[in-house]
Amino acid sequence: MHQKGVDLVLSAADAIVSAGGQIVVTGRGEPEIEEALLAAHRRQPDAIGVAIRFNDGEARRIFAGSDFTLMPSRYEPCGLSQMYAQRFGSLPIGHQTGGLAETIVDGETGFLFTKPSTESFLGGICRAFATYGAKDRLNSMRRRAMSKSFSWSVSAACYGALYRKTVSA
Repeated sequence: MHQKGVDLVLSAADAIVSAGGQIVVTGRGEPEIEEALLAAHRRQPDAIGVAIRFNDGEARRIFAGSDFTLMPSRYEPCGLSQMYAQRFGSLPIGHQTGGLAETIVDGETGFLFTKPSTESFLGGICRAFATYGAKDRLNSMRRRAMSKSFSWSVSAACYGALYRKTVSA
């Protein structure tokens, strides 16, 4: 869970809620992080929802019903959640690392922040909240995110052409 930056979400939770946001967390992980999430829910039950389980259908409904997806991973070799989020129109707020940096276009299909720190993370969240207040921009970003293709068809065609060229040589 340290990799995923859940501690950053916990440290930013009060600021998110104070700004009018709500947080939903689903999944399993380290027991101490799970307990910290449940404690945050107990402190703010109307603003922080926590489900210590994972259900694929439920996760997809969360993506579909959310405005933003928090992705404060300290490192992320690939990541799929940001791609799912974009497909469902939930703009990811991610740390500029690995697969997050490769699949989120800052200010176009989501928001990137530069350092794995609470301050930097809150900067990304503030940018997202400002965009939320500008509905035309928000909707434009959502359309752009939802239209992104993460399909293998282009890559597969390139690999296929290279393979045929190599075999024929």
